Amino acid sequence: MLPKVGSSSLLEEGKESSVRTTNQSHRPFPLRILQFLLLLLGLGILVSFLSMYASRHLKLQNDVPVIHSSFQPCVEEPLSLRSWIRPPANLLHKMNDTELFWRASFAPKIKKYPFKRMPKIAFMFLAKGNLPLAPLWERFFKGNEKLYSIYVHSLPSYQPDFQSSSVFYGRHIPSQAVEWGRMSMCDAERRLLANALLDISNEWFVLLSEACIPLQSFSIVYRYISRSRSSFMGAFDEPGPYGRGRYNRNMSPLVNLTDWRKGSQWFEVNRKLAVDVVADTTYYPTFEQFCRPSCYVDEHYFPTMLSIKSPHLLANRSLTWVDWSRGGAHPATFGKADLTAEFFKKISEGQPCLYNNQPTSVCFLFARKIAPSALDHLLENSSKFFGY
Repeated sequence: MLPKVGSSSLLEEGKESSVRTTNQSHRPFPLRILQFLLLLLGLGILVSFLSMYASRHLKLQNDVPVIHSSFQPCVEEPLSLRSWIRPPANLLHKMNDTELFWRASFAPKIKKYPFKRMPKIAFMFLAKGNLPLAPLWERFFKGNEKLYSIYVHSLPSYQPDFQSSSVFYGRHIPSQAVEWGRMSMCDAERRLLANALLDISNEWFVLLSEACIPLQSFSIVYRYISRSRSSFMGAFDEPGPYGRGRYNRNMSPLVNLTDWRKGSQWFEVNRKLAVDVVADTTYYPTFEQFCRPSCYVDEHYFPTMLSIKSPHLLANRSLTWVDWSRGGAHPATFGKADLTAEFFKKISEGQPCLYNNQPTSVCFLFARKIAPSALDHLLENSSKFFGY
C-alpha cells in the first residue's frame, strides 16, 4: 500500500523542484557573457592590427614611389658580377628607344675591369632587308668568334631567314622604319650602338651597310682598330654648298657655323664615343628640327657633335672606301667586271693617310658599294684579293 502523501508535502516538493530548475537555467549565463566579451576583444585587436598595417602601408606609398616593372631577376645568380657583365642572350627585347638609350648609357667610372675581359669589335649592319654579301662576311669572321659581335638593323617588315649555323642567325635587333636623309637614319644608327653597348665586352663599333665588304683579313682589321689611338669618323669643315651651305643659323648659339662639320655616314668609334652618341639629349633636338633635306642629318649630326665634345679622339677619316667621282647623290656601285686585282690594288695603294700620327698606305678596311651579283666572283678570289 502506497504511503499517503499530503497536499502540503506536494507543494513543498513542487517549490524545491522549481527552485532547482531556475538555478540550473541561470547558472550558464555568466559564461556566455564572458565568451561574448572575449569575442569582442579579439575582434578589436584584429581591427587595430589591420588599421596599423594599412596606415603603415599608405605611409610607405606616400614616402617612396611605387615602381611597376616587368624586370625578371636572375634567380640563379642574384647580384653576382656575372649577371652584370653577361651579354643579353636574346637581342629581341621589349625596350623602347628611350628605355634602351638610358640603359645603354651606363658607363663605369673605374676603367680597370675586375674580371678578364676580351675586347671585341661590334660589326653593325644597317640594311633595308637581307645581306646579299653575307657568305663573304661568314668567311671573313670564321675562326675569330671571341673577338667580334654582330648586330643587324633591317626594316621592321623584313623577316630574316639565316640558318642556325650562320653568324648572322639571331643577330637582328628591334627596328623601326628608316627614311634616307632624315633623323630616323641617325635613330637607327643610335639603336645599333645602344644594343651593342649592352655587351660590356664590345669596345669598338663599326657601322656598315649591306653593300660593304671587308678588304683585309680579320686579324689585320682587329689589330688596326684595336691599336689605333683615334676613332675613325670624318669631320670636315667644307666651305661649299654641300658643307657650310647646309648650315641653318637657327642652330646658333648651341651649334655655330664654325662648329659645323661633314663626314661619311660609315664610321668606327670606341666605347666612350658610342656612349656619348647614345646619351646625347643636347644636340639631338636641334639637329632634328633644323637639319632636314637638303641638309642630310646623317652626314652632319655625329661629326659635328663629336667634334665639339671630343675632337682629339677623331682621326677625321673613314675606314670605308667609296667612290663619289661619278657624281650624283649616291656613290658608284661596282659589279663583277669592276672587281679585279688591279681595282683593289688601287684602293690599298692609293693616297696615303695618317695612322697614330704616322703615314701609312693602309687607309681603308672596308669598301662599298658592291653589287650582290659580284658575290660568287668575290668568293672565288677572296684569298687572292683579301687574304682570307
